[in-house]
Amino acid sequence: MEKMNRGIWTALSAIGIAQGLKIITHKKLTGNWDLKQAFTTGGMPSSHSAGVAALASYVAANKGWRHTETSLATVFGVIVMYDAQGIRRHTGEIAQLVNDLEDNLVKFSGEFPSFEYVEREKELKEVLGHQPVEVGAGALLGLVLGLISAKIEDRKQMKHEELELKV
Repeated sequence: MEKMNRGIWTALSAIGIAQGLKIITHKKLTGNWDLKQAFTTGGMPSSHSAGVAALASYVAANKGWRHTETSLATVFGVIVMYDAQGIRRHTGEIAQLVNDLEDNLVKFSGEFPSFEYVEREKELKEVLGHQPVEVGAGALLGLVLGLISAKIEDRKQMKHEELELKV
């Protein structure tokens, strides 16, 4: 069986590391450890940005900046990062407004018994996207991890070639 593509491993590793770092940044912000942060959307750093930046920088380091694969990975990455800090963040802000509105309706219905309102069991998820700094931090993390992965691969390739020359 063939080994999985190193670019995929690099991107998935960056996503996993970024998700793990959310536990630490949450602790720093709130003073509480919360392992569930590793399975959430939003937060610092953006795992979406880390993954796509790791893939793009890994491909660029291996193929060069002028290669079509680098262009594809970079454009895909920019779209994902734009979406993470733009559309998804705004969706979360709208969810927060809807949840606040519902809280006010529940309070209002308690004060006016003739106004009947049935509260939903679950609130809308509010943390969907990222602040620009979270996207930037994820992108920087991914960039570094992608370059490290490419460097490790280059060293392994050089050692392999040296062994072949000796044989």
